[in-house]
Amino acid sequence: MDVVLTEEMVLNDLINTCNRYFGFKIFEATPIKRGWLNLKWKITTDTGVYLIKQYNKERYKKFNHDELLIAFSQQMQLHNRGIPCAKLYSHKGEFLIKSDKGELFMLMEFCNGNVIPPGKLNVHQMFDLGRATGNMHHLLNNGKQKVTRGPEYNPSSREQRLIHWESAWNHANNTGKFNLLSIFEAQYRLTETINLENFNLSKTGWAHRDLWVDNLLFEEKNISAILDFDRMKYDYPQLDVARAVISGALDDNNLDYSLVKAFKEGYSEQHLLENGSIINALKMLWFMEST
Repeated sequence: MDVVLTEEMVLNDLINTCNRYFGFKIFEATPIKRGWLNLKWKITTDTGVYLIKQYNKERYKKFNHDELLIAFSQQMQLHNRGIPCAKLYSHKGEFLIKSDKGELFMLMEFCNGNVIPPGKLNVHQMFDLGRATGNMHHLLNNGKQKVTRGPEYNPSSREQRLIHWESAWNHANNTGKFNLLSIFEAQYRLTETINLENFNLSKTGWAHRDLWVDNLLFEEKNISAILDFDRMKYDYPQLDVARAVISGALDDNNLDYSLVKAFKEGYSEQHLLENGSIINALKMLWFMEST
């Protein structure tokens, strides 16, 4: 039976392991209360400032170990090619390190910057986010990374989705949840307008897959770091575009088109976004997540 460690016990365990593996002395450890379940600390040492990320055992079960290692390798390649993301530190060639007490963790460069609330990016930040995203997609999909499987997302047919919404409407109606009926009716009507051929499902590639403002750090006019590559897989890069646009430019149900334009201009420095491509990407993201 696993012994449940307190947060302080986990930190002491990781500090002891880092001292032995990396040889630095830790002066201060400040918890970072962001993310779900995983514990993080900013640590100040005699050799620099780092971030320790512990992987919660229950959350880790949702990930494939080999796919995580591929994602970390991709992140390091992006860092080395100038993409704003944290440098990872390895022990005996492994980025995912096991502590003395069996905790899995990563040691990485601490990135400065601010988390901007959804919809509150300025034009300069949105342009630079587009530029960084386009460069990231270009480097990830240069043909050097071997692909062994199809895209992660496998969209259902429109007919299957219509059956889903009809079933949801009937269930809500039969159980007295009448406040949901108009929502399911709207989802059904929107689904009827969807043409999956417009999703450009042939345009597959490696993607971050969690590219929204909670995983981004910004300075006043630029992006300083793209964070959390844990979900990176072979999928549809256009979903990265949609997530970035909707989280950066949608504020209180209003989409700021000047911010969308700025993102498009930045992204198109590396990859031209054709007219209508962002609209179709947003529709695809909605189709995937609406259920």
